[in-house]
Amino acid sequence: MAKPDKTPPELPYMAGWFEPGLLVKLLWRVIVSDLFGQYADRRLILAALDPVSPDELVARAKQFMPGNNNEEVWTFTPDEEGAVWIDYVADLGDGFDATYAMACLLARESIAFEDKALPRGQLLVMGGDEVYPTASAEAYRDKLLTPYRWAFPDPNPRLLKGPPVYALPGNHDWYDGLVQFLALFSRREHLHLGGWRTHQRRSYFALQLAPTWWIWGMDSQLDDDMDQPQKDYFVAIAKGMGVNSNIILCGPEPGWLYTRVVGNGSLRIMDYLAWIAINHCRGVRIPLVISGDTHHYSRYEGDDGMTQFVTSGGGGAFLHPTHQLAQTVDIDRPADDITWMKSAVKKLTLGSWKTKEGVAQEACYPSRAESMAMLRGNLRFPAYNPGFGLVLGAIYWLLGLLGSHLPSDVWYIAPLVMAGGFFAYTKRTEGNSTKVKLVSAVNGIVHGLAAIGLGALFTHLNALVLDPTDWPRLGFILFAAEMIGLGGVVAAELFGVYLYVSSGYLDLNHNDAFSSMRRDSHRNFIRIRIAEDGLTLYPIGLTDVPARDAWIKNSQPGPVYVTNPDLRSEPIEPPIVIKAPPPPAPVVTA
Repeated sequence: MAKPDKTPPELPYMAGWFEPGLLVKLLWRVIVSDLFGQYADRRLILAALDPVSPDELVARAKQFMPGNNNEEVWTFTPDEEGAVWIDYVADLGDGFDATYAMACLLARESIAFEDKALPRGQLLVMGGDEVYPTASAEAYRDKLLTPYRWAFPDPNPRLLKGPPVYALPGNHDWYDGLVQFLALFSRREHLHLGGWRTHQRRSYFALQLAPTWWIWGMDSQLDDDMDQPQKDYFVAIAKGMGVNSNIILCGPEPGWLYTRVVGNGSLRIMDYLAWIAINHCRGVRIPLVISGDTHHYSRYEGDDGMTQFVTSGGGGAFLHPTHQLAQTVDIDRPADDITWMKSAVKKLTLGSWKTKEGVAQEACYPSRAESMAMLRGNLRFPAYNPGFGLVLGAIYWLLGLLGSHLPSDVWYIAPLVMAGGFFAYTKRTEGNSTKVKLVSAVNGIVHGLAAIGLGALFTHLNALVLDPTDWPRLGFILFAAEMIGLGGVVAAELFGVYLYVSSGYLDLNHNDAFSSMRRDSHRNFIRIRIAEDGLTLYPIGLTDVPARDAWIKNSQPGPVYVTNPDLRSEPIEPPIVIKAPPPPAPVVTA
């Protein structure tokens, strides 16, 4: 067992998304990515360095199939029932505890699911955002490589043989231009991620899993864009697939959940990839579309009676809510450039299931009720995010100074300044809708009045204890401390109330409302059984993640650190069976 360079207490906790330093750093990364990302697209460079024929691309996609002389690498060997198993996990590397806990579950030889033992996947697919908040060598080492190597100590460190791992990049992987991601997952000497092995050459991939089953993983960069080499790649793969093949389609974003955001193109680019398959492989079907990016589990059923749209982003990042999920989603809106496979699926409905007692449940994790209960944590926003409170307090202080010099003008300047700031903040993620403008205006008025009121209150109280003409510097410092400190607490509390109300009742700011709390619960991944007649999905959850001090050194073979009691995974819902329709009967001519 290799000795770790660090111990769990030395590894990162979950990112504080409202810390001022991180906000500035993220803003800079976004600006740089928006300005230069399309001019330095490393997907094009990587494709140029890999000038192989279409036949070679197809051969790579089939390299793990039995009979390809790949015993030294890996073979997708069917079990006694003729099935192959794979694992899907996304949104991984944030705080150590959740990431390592999920890695430990993925590494186990089997996991109990109801009355069945599910074997470890012969392929591990990472669905995007392998590190948070930004990509760096240190982040990948501490938040991905170390947890996964500890969870699955390499049984054959000198051998290439080991279950393969393939990864898609998410937006956080792209913030360094994909440099670190490609250095790890597209390296020719094959990264040993514990017992797993990397094999991909590009940031997208296709693999044959069974005679009629394939998995496709796409990379849409930061701008919902498919580069020409990626298009050519999937055209070659589609032409190399057999008639009536089935595809598991993996994307970096659940576009079906983002159709409410005007201009979001994530579903459009996935639909484009689906059409590449349809146009170049006769009889192809796509029964499963899966993605991360949203950090919860949810499952929608297509009205074609087959297609399932699954979001599973529970690999380690902060929890996202489910209370905002629409019961149905219209994906047949050509006027908005929203369709799926030429209207093969028009409407999605949130899946459901029944408990043993016959109680109906929705296919989401956490449940809506749990999600709303967690949302109340935003009422403790100042305690979670003191640094952000100080920033708001500094703004209050400046507005208070303005009020002391321009007592009449501050009544319209303060609300306008605050409303403009909130509108600029909200518009980026929620769009430029009338609702966003009204909410920003109300928020600006509330904060503006609070700043004016606190400024007047502190000015009055300070005048009772010291004469500002005698103690101008002391009065200035005292007023600054009061407005930044106490005013910051008030401003942060108002901001927390705003997040609670807007997420809970106005369908806004869901990401911010939960990133502010850094919820470390309700982790999940999908174990998939692939047989010739269809798929079976086993969604596995981990509601409670052990605390940092619960990890103890393991003296037995297996993970480097364990907990007592052991991790307690659970089924999120019963197995979901997706039956692929049989191929059409051949036409018999008279």
